[in-house]
Amino acid sequence: MKIVFLDAMTLGECDLSCIEKLGTLISYPYTHREDILKRAKEAIVIITNKVVLDKELLQQLPCLKLICIAATGTNNVDLKAAQELNIAVKNVAGYSTASVAQHTIALALGIMGKISSYDAYVKSKEYSKSPIFVNLQYELCDIEGKKWGIIGMGAIGRKVAHIVASMGATVSYYSTSGTNMQPYPQQSLKALLKESDIISIHAPLNEQTKGLIQVEELNILKDKAIIINVGRGGIINENDLAQELIKREIYAALDVFEQEPMPASSPLLSQHIPSHRVLFSPHVAWGYVASRKRLINAIAQNIQTCITPK
Repeated sequence: MKIVFLDAMTLGECDLSCIEKLGTLISYPYTHREDILKRAKEAIVIITNKVVLDKELLQQLPCLKLICIAATGTNNVDLKAAQELNIAVKNVAGYSTASVAQHTIALALGIMGKISSYDAYVKSKEYSKSPIFVNLQYELCDIEGKKWGIIGMGAIGRKVAHIVASMGATVSYYSTSGTNMQPYPQQSLKALLKESDIISIHAPLNEQTKGLIQVEELNILKDKAIIINVGRGGIINENDLAQELIKREIYAALDVFEQEPMPASSPLLSQHIPSHRVLFSPHVAWGYVASRKRLINAIAQNIQTCITPK
């Protein structure tokens, strides 16, 4: 059984032996669209993280029986076309709940403790020149006593809620799906944005969430509010966010972006935004070591379940 991994580089250095046991695995660091047919022509199974497989391509892959998405989101595969062509599509859910929640807290603590600014201060050797032992140039804030609003109360949102509540924050949430089954107060989006000191986004990108946070919503944030996005880029209008960051003292911590990789021309990289007001990571919240191990094992299980090797 030929198994082709089109963008193995997206998982970093990791052990794929559990998949190799199931067939002949051919891994490519990344695959451009023009190379997909050549590389996957005889594949029974394709593994893809972000490489797009649309109807035009799927129609030209007669051997293909299974697409394993190395992620939770399925928007890179034409699901309707796959169904028409009798190609099974399997994603992996829940593998990164713990790591994304942890990363959310890390981003919040990074902003509230001004970690990157103080790290740069010490490494620049300016601290070595100081006549005193401390530098309180930047305001340091506690999570305890703050109002933490969560947009998207799925498994990750609930995990974050549990952690920050244990740290003394008061939690409320806005449901992007309309579901109200959580042991925390549900608020309208406007009320949550207006009242929260910290807002974290854990929602998927869909018709309900695309452009959810734009200039009107950003205008009602408290001064010194922190907005964290570990859901999907596109939920926040980045140009509007950049303008608000320039205009007044709010803070943003982002792991996901409208375009990935973030272009060098992104308004969020403007020199007019004070560096201590923003904290970025390159879409890594899902990619902690334990999460990637769970993901790879789940991909292997999906292959075993859907296809019996001969």
